[in-house]
Amino acid sequence: MRAAALARKSHKWLTMLIAIQTVLWAVSGLYMVSVPIEIIHGDHFVHGHHEPVPPLDHVRYEVDDIRQRYGEIHGLRVKSLADRPAYVVETSRGTVLVDAVEGTELSPLGEETIRDLARRNYVGEGRITSVTLLQTLPLEVQARKPPLWQVQFEGWNNHTLYFSPTTGDMVARRHQLWRLFDFVWMFHIMDYESRTDVNNTLLRVATIVGVLATGSGLWLLFYSFRRARRARDARV
Repeated sequence: MRAAALARKSHKWLTMLIAIQTVLWAVSGLYMVSVPIEIIHGDHFVHGHHEPVPPLDHVRYEVDDIRQRYGEIHGLRVKSLADRPAYVVETSRGTVLVDAVEGTELSPLGEETIRDLARRNYVGEGRITSVTLLQTLPLEVQARKPPLWQVQFEGWNNHTLYFSPTTGDMVARRHQLWRLFDFVWMFHIMDYESRTDVNNTLLRVATIVGVLATGSGLWLLFYSFRRARRARDARV
């Protein structure tokens, strides 16, 4: 088989093998670069990216009281919980949230507290439509550790906030544009289960086929130019 014919046949079959995935890469890539990443992250419907500074001048329950109460602790931080200071205490038995004014244990947080935190964090105009304590997490927060409070708001974009019942931290924010991003991301990285593995075998094989198809196209292009030059010389 002549080299030109081999280049043509190789390019045809390699392109047929990778054609659909190439279209999926292009379409998913177009969506991912068209929508600003800040919107995908949900920065536009919550207040700020950082926790508010806790009102330390209100602290009455001292760190020494925490140490005396829980013994050995592995971590300690002060946070603002609805404008009150609170300790997040990590012990060998788990993490607890303690009111830094009165010393009472606050965790696990109940529905009313979570509703209040959601209203304080949310900047949209929609009302809360549901507050649910989830023991089994949906795919969109599968990497988080259950249980989590899920707070949903009315509106076409289905804004959803997730809170830890132990610390009151907002651990995730989701909406329809994020969900669409996650969907096309699945096709982009070709991980159809967890949507997180960017080094999976299927993606590697598809990438190699794509590179070979591109290389065979360049090889074929070389013969196309040479044939065009011969035709031009023959006319002269």
